Amino acid sequence: MTDIVAGCKERPMDERKNVITMKGNPLTLLGPELRQSQQAPDCELVANDLSTVNLSSYRKRVCIISSVPSLDTSVCSAMTRRFNEEAGKLSEDVVVLTVSMDLPFAQKRWCGAEGIEKVITLSDHREASFGKNYGVLIKELRLLARTIFVVDKQGSIRYIERVKEQTNEPDYEAVVNAAKELL
Repeated sequence: MTDIVAGCKERPMDERKNVITMKGNPLTLLGPELRQSQQAPDCELVANDLSTVNLSSYRKRVCIISSVPSLDTSVCSAMTRRFNEEAGKLSEDVVVLTVSMDLPFAQKRWCGAEGIEKVITLSDHREASFGKNYGVLIKELRLLARTIFVVDKQGSIRYIERVKEQTNEPDYEAVVNAAKELL
């Protein structure tokens, strides 16, 4: 699977089968399998106001990155509400981001309806660069897999939770503790 982008060849995308399931059905993830202590890849995402945001702009803060399939599903919705609650209890040196393939308009509408003020939602709908670079793009659905990354102030990944069954929620306590340990 080689794509031609702006006249340049991209290397074939890594495919990892059976890493996650959705309602028991195995799915394929595209992109590399990131590991703790690796540098977090930079990528461009779209903010709710349609501006472009680079993940590297959050360096100098501990960053909890919550990757979800869609805010319009019950588990993703509950998860983002919980992280919004947790973000309110954390230091200003911690930022919580939720990344999905949802359009920025839908993210903004959802945040307004749910009263989400502490979590920053970012869209990967244009290029799926987050999904491809972080190895969480679900091949069969073109959605992002439910995964949590905690990145330190220097941009190193310090915690990863790949939720095996996508209809389950992550271990919130472990995620928050991982972020607090980096302060």
